[in-house]
Amino acid sequence: MNPLVHLKKAGPFLIVAFVCFGLAPAIVAVTPTPDGDYPNVNTVEGESALSILTTDEPSTYEPYSFTTFAGLPPGSADGTGSAARFNSPAGVARDSAGNTYVADTVNSTIRKITPAGVVTTFAGLAGSTGSANGTGSAARFNGPAAVAIDSVGNIFVADTNNSTIRKITPARVVSTFAGLAGSTGSANGTGSTARFSFPSALAADSANNIYVADTANSTIRKITPTRVVSTFAGLAGSIGTANGIGSAARFNFPSGVAVDRAGTGNIYVADTSNFTIRQITPAGVVTTLAGSPGVRGGANGTGSAARFDLPVGMAVNSAGNIYVADADAGTIRKITPGAVVSTFAGSFARYGSQNGTGSAARFNLPGDVAVDSSNNLYVADTNNCTIRKITPAAVVTTLAGLASPGHTNGTGSAARFDFPQGVAVDTTGKIYVADTVESAIRKITPTAVVSTFAGLPGTSGYVDATGTAARFSFPRWLTVGAFNNVYVGDTFNFVVRKITPNAVVSSVVTNPANGAGQLRGVAMDNSGNIYTADSPHHTIRKITPDGTASIFAGLNDTPGTANGIGSAARFDSPIGLAVDGAGNVYVADSGNNRIRKITPAAGVTTFAGSVLGSADGTGTAARFNGPLGVAVDHSGNVLVTDTGNNTIRKITPARVVTTLGGLALSPGTSDGAGINARFNSPRGIAVDSAGNIYVVDTANHTIRLGTP
Repeated sequence: MNPLVHLKKAGPFLIVAFVCFGLAPAIVAVTPTPDGDYPNVNTVEGESALSILTTDEPSTYEPYSFTTFAGLPPGSADGTGSAARFNSPAGVARDSAGNTYVADTVNSTIRKITPAGVVTTFAGLAGSTGSANGTGSAARFNGPAAVAIDSVGNIFVADTNNSTIRKITPARVVSTFAGLAGSTGSANGTGSTARFSFPSALAADSANNIYVADTANSTIRKITPTRVVSTFAGLAGSIGTANGIGSAARFNFPSGVAVDRAGTGNIYVADTSNFTIRQITPAGVVTTLAGSPGVRGGANGTGSAARFDLPVGMAVNSAGNIYVADADAGTIRKITPGAVVSTFAGSFARYGSQNGTGSAARFNLPGDVAVDSSNNLYVADTNNCTIRKITPAAVVTTLAGLASPGHTNGTGSAARFDFPQGVAVDTTGKIYVADTVESAIRKITPTAVVSTFAGLPGTSGYVDATGTAARFSFPRWLTVGAFNNVYVGDTFNFVVRKITPNAVVSSVVTNPANGAGQLRGVAMDNSGNIYTADSPHHTIRKITPDGTASIFAGLNDTPGTANGIGSAARFDSPIGLAVDGAGNVYVADSGNNRIRKITPAAGVTTFAGSVLGSADGTGTAARFNGPLGVAVDHSGNVLVTDTGNNTIRKITPARVVTTLGGLALSPGTSDGAGINARFNSPRGIAVDSAGNIYVVDTANHTIRLGTP
């Protein structure tokens, strides 16, 4: 079975992308967004990045305390039904006694759910990664992404970030079944002599052979009960779409595998980056069962007429019907033995957490599916951090967990956000949030009451109107200008939108080709000039009050680090922007791991940072890791969300950098002071007149409050 993994040879997906995510030493786990750049922007990844960060000097903490102001983060709590918490569960399997086992990926644990919905931690310790064998909580995993169960009740785990296959006995004794932790490769062999490369899906046949989607190798592997590993289909390192026998076939980062329970012995593969479902006979003959290689979509149909948007986990019921978690589509698809594809539950590209029947139900990037003897389905609804159940009549309910993301209004933890990014505060203390995936702007009162200010959650578009009649397309950043008007970087509409205090939405620049560019950050000075970060083109743009737009600093499509005036300067993927009282613009130059300063005369200098790291210090002696958000307080201090480090930083006017909260390379949800607080991909940041900081803790789906 399978995780939600995005594996692609090039382009927008990194090697492994989980949602509701965390940060693992060997792989940076990220969340997919519509343009795929989110959130990791590190120039160095994996263990090399870790070694750089861990050699930094200890941070200098200031006494800021952080609490969760609004929203609900994921968690790891045991309990019954909605009292339990998961963090990006990506794999699910069902045993003969009716228990459900879950690969709780970001918690690095294996969870068990009884038929009564009681959730316990079966193996591993939440938040503690590693590769140790042992019993129950003494064992360690690293981003486990899939589980499968053999005929005698042993649980097999694709321990993805360790590149191993683990075995857990019914007595909870964990051992390494095949592969060697931390050693990737494609070698066949017995037990620890074999090598895998980020395996992400497992299935067991009636003879207790284990089939593995060895994702980064683009192969399907087979492990016998005596731990002998062989390559069943595909050729390691050779990506393609070819059908054929054994090593003559080609796959493209497969991340789902299932065994036919109808007695044919066929193996089915979710060939994820080909957007197809493949069939492998017992003789190793590979054919394409459904979908068209390289063509994405949500169309139903027979065989190659059908389309998938990102097929991942899958299962086969007793009648030979195949069920597929089509992650990016937010649906569960059904394929009959005759290759007829239909949408069994959910609705294409309409995300949410609602229960219901068939197309009335909503999922949020489902990662895996399992089936029981009564043909009920169990879904790892990864981005909702829940386990869902679907009856044969397509009735969807939530078996365990409580959805963290969403668009529910309410007070404090009763409210829900869906990967929010931008935040700003007006002069009356009201907080505005760019709820990015929902394509809406939310408003929070000083007493934490959350409402929808503009746009209709879950519905993107481009409509100037009032309140929920307006439409946005993945707004990411915003700022508050004169008269408490809110200005929004409407990313995929390529315009800046203006929202009055009465929620009337209009467009500041109506000609996107000559306007704000591919918007990320947005800020405004006291003269009414608007600045935008055109991140993909590595420039900062300026829009005057009369609507004239131009490139203020940087050179289009020319990344670099150079300081200078106007087009002589260079940036690399600039994101967040803020303006101080003197009209200086501060830029989170994320790809360069620096904070840049631009004077009103377009003179660009490096204000703080130089190379990747986490160290505090003065000016270029400080280190950042993909900073994304900046704000300026009334004393001229620059506040930074150091996203890759999961920390909140402060830079004084004298360029002295300190850490206000969080611990580098330690994502989490904890409230607390300084080093005791934890964040998970913090992005937007704003400060009020009293010096309180509001942080958009994006992957936790929360707004955090920091007080001096």
